Amino acid sequence: MEEKTYTPDEVAQLFQISKHTVYELIKRGELRALKIGNKMRIEQAELDRYKDRAKAPPKRNRTEPSEISEQYFHPIRITGSHDILVEHFVKQASKALQLQIQPSFIGSLEGLMMLYRGQSDIAAIHLQDPSSQEYNLPFIHQLFIYESISVIRFSSREQGFIVAKGNPKEITSFRDLIRKEIQFVNRQKGSGTRFLLDSNLLSHGIKPEQIKGYETEEWNHLTTASYISRGIADVTFGIRSAASHLDLDFVPITKEQFDLVFRFTNENKGYLTRLIKYLQSNEFKSSLTDVEGYDIHELGTIIYQYNELEDIT
Repeated sequence: MEEKTYTPDEVAQLFQISKHTVYELIKRGELRALKIGNKMRIEQAELDRYKDRAKAPPKRNRTEPSEISEQYFHPIRITGSHDILVEHFVKQASKALQLQIQPSFIGSLEGLMMLYRGQSDIAAIHLQDPSSQEYNLPFIHQLFIYESISVIRFSSREQGFIVAKGNPKEITSFRDLIRKEIQFVNRQKGSGTRFLLDSNLLSHGIKPEQIKGYETEEWNHLTTASYISRGIADVTFGIRSAASHLDLDFVPITKEQFDLVFRFTNENKGYLTRLIKYLQSNEFKSSLTDVEGYDIHELGTIIYQYNELEDIT
């Protein structure tokens, strides 16, 4: 009898996560998939293997604080915006604290909603409220009422136009995006960068259909910027660090606030407390050697917190 297989959409329903998270797990090799024609399928045995691995307790050293619940065996889940420094934080914290940390870069809005639904522990976000022009907190105040959370400043980032070396098409403003010869590449709906782009297009009276390539979407900054380095597109809207990594030019437009939102439960509070302390530590700050396009002087600052649980910090 043939083994049952599942589509990514079916796996998303089984795990109660976004289908984009499923694709991210497949992309990182954490969930193995078969490609049949142009369709993805995941076997039952692979789902069982993934669930068993997620339930396995992480290795712990003898100095790990006793307040960490023995019942919390799942990895710490970070969902939200893709960021190069967040990737670095995950790598460094996993090694220093011997924790399983599972990132899913699915965009600020979806990441925050997964945190709201209890499907992650930390959200990485940069969402600008169109009315107040304030970042992140207006969304936090609407979603997390009487829940134990801390909002920690991670960095300020430069957002702008990523263009080819020398800016041969002379792209300097949003009005340049509607020129007929300009090919654009976009970020996906729900990403903080897409929020910021659309807000600026609206304020400049520009309609999406006026931009060639507006409907072409990618899921992280480096992949989007690679369209420019490969000559597939002329411009994208993104962060300076992505341009630097690919030796592209950057036209600065604005600075944005990038924050981490920690949602505490009785099961994860020990882990999250340790992560916050590590984020604020000199050890982590001294590891940040490539921060072009970032302002990290507020790194680790508590922007907002509401603690219904006792002894969170």
